[in-house]
Amino acid sequence: MKQIDLCLSWYWEFDSDFVRMVETACNSRGITLCLIKPDSLLQTIRKLQTQEIRPEVLFDRANDDLRFDPIRKWAKDNSIYYINPPQVAFKAEQKDKFHYTLIENGINVPYTIILPSFLDQQLLDPADITPLGTPFVAKPSYAGGGAGVALNLTTWDQVLQTRIEVPDQQYLLQSHVPTKRISGRETWFRVYYCGGKIYPCWWATDTHIAAPVTAYEEARLELEKLREITSVIARLSGLDLFSTEIALTPEGKFIAVDYINDSIDLRAKSKAVDGVPDTVLQLIANGLAELVLQRKKM
Repeated sequence: MKQIDLCLSWYWEFDSDFVRMVETACNSRGITLCLIKPDSLLQTIRKLQTQEIRPEVLFDRANDDLRFDPIRKWAKDNSIYYINPPQVAFKAEQKDKFHYTLIENGINVPYTIILPSFLDQQLLDPADITPLGTPFVAKPSYAGGGAGVALNLTTWDQVLQTRIEVPDQQYLLQSHVPTKRISGRETWFRVYYCGGKIYPCWWATDTHIAAPVTAYEEARLELEKLREITSVIARLSGLDLFSTEIALTPEGKFIAVDYINDSIDLRAKSKAVDGVPDTVLQLIANGLAELVLQRKKM
């Protein structure tokens, strides 16, 4: 049996730059890597089931593709360390429940009203949405990638219609979070977490363009709170890799807005303008390799 330190399953062509970075990071650390793509899936399944290979860690970038279910099942049945295992990720991404967990742990969140799913209750009496202000946001409790999210809502009728978009999930109505501008930049941040390391980025809500927060900016603008909040989210979620969105209001309050994204977009900014800055992407790849290295030494 050949021991493999890391198996990485993937299929999305836009993950290729990140995968190459992971390969380089693993090679420089003496970490053995097995890449699983659709064209090598059957062969890998055969090697796993015949015990020709055994991985120590699985990182599943194909977690929305049913073809890779046998890999996930094998990892679970054989107690393989799974980066962001499905059951942990699903629990962490339940926004309706994680919302209250954050409040209990002292994290500021937007004013929120939680509604039952459309399938559970098709007709709803009007709720008092006045405290939300206008416009406000509606988002499903779990769906990712912006599915079912409605911005700039102003009426209850709009809320009722929006709930139909993702009918099986509860909906969160959240107040709009104002931000201030520093040197022309909106104080909205996307923060990446990987294996205990934290990488804050500026993030423009209109263009979705990100840029790393420099150490100088973090110290001069007193942005250390971004790391504190992200560390709390990491502890509460149990995830190894995720991103979170945090806004800084004109009053100087840091508010966690989009709590957890676990299947994060890992396109390189050099190839996609709204992707992850290449320097940050490389740090995430290095962090992933370091996480595997720590497991290898245990």
